[in-house]
Amino acid sequence: MPDNLVALFYARQAGHADKVALEWQGSPVCTFGELPARVGRYVAALRQLGVTRGDRVMVKTENSPAFVFTYLAVLASGAVFVPLNAAYTAAEVALLMEDAEPVLLVHAAATAVPPAGAGPVRATLEPDGSGSLTDLAASLAPDLAVEPVAATDLAAILFTSGTTGRPKGAMLMHRNLSSNVAALYETWQFSDRDTILHALPMFHAHGLFVALHLGLYSAATLRMIAKFDAAKVVSLLPSVSVFMGVPTFYTRLLDRADFTREVAGGLRLFISGSAPLLPSVFAAFEERTGHRILERYGMTEAVMITSNPYPQAGRIPGTVGYPLPGVELRVVGGEWRGELPPGEVGEIEIRGPNLCAGYWRRPEATAESFGPDGFFITGDTGFRDPDGRVTIAGRSKDLIISGGFNVYPAELEILFAEIEGVSDVAIIGVPHPDFGEAVVALVTASDPAFDAGAIERLAQERLARFKQPKAVHVLAEFPRNAMGKVLKAELRKTYAAQFTEKAG
Repeated sequence: MPDNLVALFYARQAGHADKVALEWQGSPVCTFGELPARVGRYVAALRQLGVTRGDRVMVKTENSPAFVFTYLAVLASGAVFVPLNAAYTAAEVALLMEDAEPVLLVHAAATAVPPAGAGPVRATLEPDGSGSLTDLAASLAPDLAVEPVAATDLAAILFTSGTTGRPKGAMLMHRNLSSNVAALYETWQFSDRDTILHALPMFHAHGLFVALHLGLYSAATLRMIAKFDAAKVVSLLPSVSVFMGVPTFYTRLLDRADFTREVAGGLRLFISGSAPLLPSVFAAFEERTGHRILERYGMTEAVMITSNPYPQAGRIPGTVGYPLPGVELRVVGGEWRGELPPGEVGEIEIRGPNLCAGYWRRPEATAESFGPDGFFITGDTGFRDPDGRVTIAGRSKDLIISGGFNVYPAELEILFAEIEGVSDVAIIGVPHPDFGEAVVALVTASDPAFDAGAIERLAQERLARFKQPKAVHVLAEFPRNAMGKVLKAELRKTYAAQFTEKAG
């Protein structure tokens, strides 16, 4: 098996030269037979711009076929791909440029980036795929060479969100990405008969390393759209076999009357990740379509870690299934961080070929996150059933300790989501003068006149007193990141003084 991920993709696409590889906004872009030449022109452009093996290429733009060609060209050159959230400010980009020291910055002309100066070479790539990089690529003969690399050579650096401080760059090797896509291919039963509807941002691991990679590895056609649009997705679903999304995508689809059982009938698989899927959404989706959404668990540092089973009967709401082939997972706790028995909540640690090499130029952060036996401390808490199935309780930093008792937000969020009229729930802990931390429930509701007392009544009926919210707030919407995750750090900041101010 070739170590360069691009060479692996090309090898697996053999025999499918006439099949459409990419479609964009409803039109074919290229076949698998044409793909190497399309990528090769961008390889030639990168070489002309001074990119060599091991160099970092930073990309800040929206989805397009040219984004895909650029990404594959970077890897084919033996260079390192560094995607940035297209919404980052110029100051955020400057910080990451200082860290990664790219030789080339590719960006949309109108996007926020630091002023050109003594930094890297610049090239433009617009959301529609045009720009100076594409123009240069079109003027050159394809360079079809794929640089030989070691399996442990870096393929990409993805910066974490940095909610706990300065962003850290997870160093993903070629073998991390090849082993993970092979495990997903097997677990989710992909084949060259699939067509994938791709509506996820490709600056994120979900869109880049899961949806895109599975299409390229499986020789499955990727039907790409610029971004998620519920009406467009409904119109395209009958022509695909697989759809990958985040929970927000599924709630927006369920809001549409034209999202029917007939529309979803031809698909074999709906996948959700990047944020917890509420059991209430799982149930509503199954009732509407007959499909049980397959939820999985992953993170930037390890791409995909666990998955619910492929057979629909094995998909249990509120759980994330079992470790992928080759991945080890344990739940630890106590002073000695020993492995905990089934059902007991602790910290999740993982080890496997999917695990990154550490954090770029952050040896201290790497040492803090990796144990002496190679297990990675994920920062997530959860537990395993007796048969090994994993349930996530929440982030370690989201754990609430109220009056000396541990409160796991996920338990409360799942419970309160059962209340009629509740659209979404976020449970946070804020400082409290008597209890250390107080539980606060934040909800969004479909009815503007939603009665917050319903939360309090259910809590009193179903929860121990220390778990019951000491305040409930109904919000119009939650602050979210690009992948739909609720930004709890912002919510904690907003309500931080709720009880301490009163005490003062």
